Amino acid sequence: MYTKFYGFREKPFNIISDPGFLYMSAKHRMALTYLEYGFVDGIGFILLTGEIGTGKTTLIKQFLKQIGTDIEVAVIFNTNVTADQLLEMILEEFELEVPARGKGRYLDVLNQFLINKHGLGRRVVLIVDESQNLSHEALEEIRMLSNLQTDKALLLQILLVGQPALRTRLQHPSLAQLSQRIAVSYHLEPLNLEETKSYIAHRLKVAGAKNQELFKPEAVKLIFQYSGGTPRTINILCDAALVYGYADEAAAIEGEVIEHVVRDRQEIGFLTAAKSGEEVQVRSEESGGMEDRTGWVNRLESIEQQVFHLSSKVDWHIKEQEQRAESFKDTLVQRLETMLAEERKRTDRLLIQYNLLRDRLNLKQLKSEGKKVPSLEKKSRPFGFADEATEAKSKEGSRRTGRLRKWFSK
Repeated sequence: MYTKFYGFREKPFNIISDPGFLYMSAKHRMALTYLEYGFVDGIGFILLTGEIGTGKTTLIKQFLKQIGTDIEVAVIFNTNVTADQLLEMILEEFELEVPARGKGRYLDVLNQFLINKHGLGRRVVLIVDESQNLSHEALEEIRMLSNLQTDKALLLQILLVGQPALRTRLQHPSLAQLSQRIAVSYHLEPLNLEETKSYIAHRLKVAGAKNQELFKPEAVKLIFQYSGGTPRTINILCDAALVYGYADEAAAIEGEVIEHVVRDRQEIGFLTAAKSGEEVQVRSEESGGMEDRTGWVNRLESIEQQVFHLSSKVDWHIKEQEQRAESFKDTLVQRLETMLAEERKRTDRLLIQYNLLRDRLNLKQLKSEGKKVPSLEKKSRPFGFADEATEAKSKEGSRRTGRLRKWFSK
């Protein structure tokens, strides 16, 4: 209802995971780079964790958009299941027929599917969201799936996504083998104050707002303080603030509107007890005192992200060029072998024609000299030769033909 009032094309702070609204902070860029690197490098297990509402699901959707369509992907969201139920869900997500109950049959069907896709040159990725809810048995079953491989390649790449509790779960001694197989891992942190400001402006811009500073600085600061920099909570507070602003016909969202939203939300248990004025002041002072340090930290994070991203891209391109070179070499060898085979056939035809022409020439020469032409019934000598000298010439021609064939066969 407020979209027309504020000039939006759509609601800017919808809590639905929409990659079109994804704000790529330095943290999100780093997380996406880690995901791309793990996928391209053929890593068996990749781990992505973050607090509730930090944008993990949106990031995964963006990742799937970027890796292309030549892959098979299964995404599991419901993780409050047993190990056998998990296998059934995986088969269903890959659109495979679930056989009669039995873990062995499930694995046979999945393994055959993976082998077929590998033969077609297609990758297979399994994404398990909310992995922190998986039982120890289910997590161990996922580890066992990594055993489905050829001598040189993994048949299945697995991305585990979950809340910080997942990292705690993986530290359990019974899951040590699974933890050791996780080669790429990243924890998505909440936004800082500056990123929160940019996040709000970004979503306003995507939604078509002409005024990207619709939220006043004091309002942004309060949003950051009450949300802790968590994108989903920021969306909820901003959406409610726009509703309140529309009701009051406010041209901009001031800090008082955010305070009003927070008081109302606390009554329904959405937020914990509001920060006291003293606590807010302390956080504000800490934010101000840490501004320079935060700026340097952000710069270092950005530089590290860029270096890692460039390194990953270089590795990616090197492997791609190596694959192209290998493919080109195979194609070139095949073409040369085909050309050589054709040249051998052509040479054989020429040699046959040469022998026929030579025999005819010898016959004509014999006739012109008035010599007797050998009878066709005589089999002791080759056709068309009347004496020992001519026969010797024939043998020499045969030896020359053999040398030519031997040369062409090299």
